[in-house]
Amino acid sequence: MGRRPDELARGIRSVLDQRGVNVDVVCVGNGWDPATAEPPLPPRVRTLHLPENLGIPAGRNRGVPEVAGDVLFFLDDDAFLPSPDFLRDGCRLLADRPELGLVQPRVVDPTGLESPRRWIPRIRKGDPAHSSDVFSCWEGAVLMPRAVFDATGGWADPFFYAHEGIELAWRVWETGHRAWYAGDLEAAHPVIDPARHSYYYRLNARNRVWLARRNLPALLVPLYVGSWTAIQVLRWARNPAALRAWFGGWRAGWREHPGERRPMRWRTVWRMTLAGRPPVV
Repeated sequence: MGRRPDELARGIRSVLDQRGVNVDVVCVGNGWDPATAEPPLPPRVRTLHLPENLGIPAGRNRGVPEVAGDVLFFLDDDAFLPSPDFLRDGCRLLADRPELGLVQPRVVDPTGLESPRRWIPRIRKGDPAHSSDVFSCWEGAVLMPRAVFDATGGWADPFFYAHEGIELAWRVWETGHRAWYAGDLEAAHPVIDPARHSYYYRLNARNRVWLARRNLPALLVPLYVGSWTAIQVLRWARNPAALRAWFGGWRAGWREHPGERRPMRWRTVWRMTLAGRPPVV
């Protein structure tokens, strides 16, 4: 959105400096024209101007047709790659393990602040350097084979913000692949409070309901939504204002149309359960 020019320049430079891979880079401006960036973007970087802010997942989707290559890498404008070998190592991981359809790296704060537990997308967080199957992803740095991305249908356009990483990971599992947290790959991102956004609580709830309505077999929809409703009531019981906003989004999730419904097969539910997380929690 053009609000972080220095961070954007740092992130793009970290991609252009990657070794052992050919990179094709497009910068998507959500309601902003990156061609007007100050400092100007490097000549190797193409720009895509979206006159209206379509939201984070829709913006990512619009950039995909603009780049070449068999592997896609999505990077938020306030993130960067500390190692020039990140993409080479990530692409090698995908080549060596064709069952992987999505890779999220370990995320660290560049100033040395302790990383939030939410950046490790598993219930039992454990050692941040430990790699494992996951069923959601932190969306700020994601590596995927293009063929798998296409098979998933891409990021959830209607979500605008929040939980699109859960849906993408679920749909990766539905393709027969696995979503993977790579503790030995590292991306950098400052520690920030997601609740800084005024719409955080509302979209958090609405998109939880949409996530279930779009992706789960009908029998599991109330189980998933019910479990997360209980969690949020316990989590924000001492914050009535947040809880009111959350339930406003919860109601919107049932009233409003969530877009395309592609319920996963029971076979996928079973695979996810065997791998450690049935899609009801």
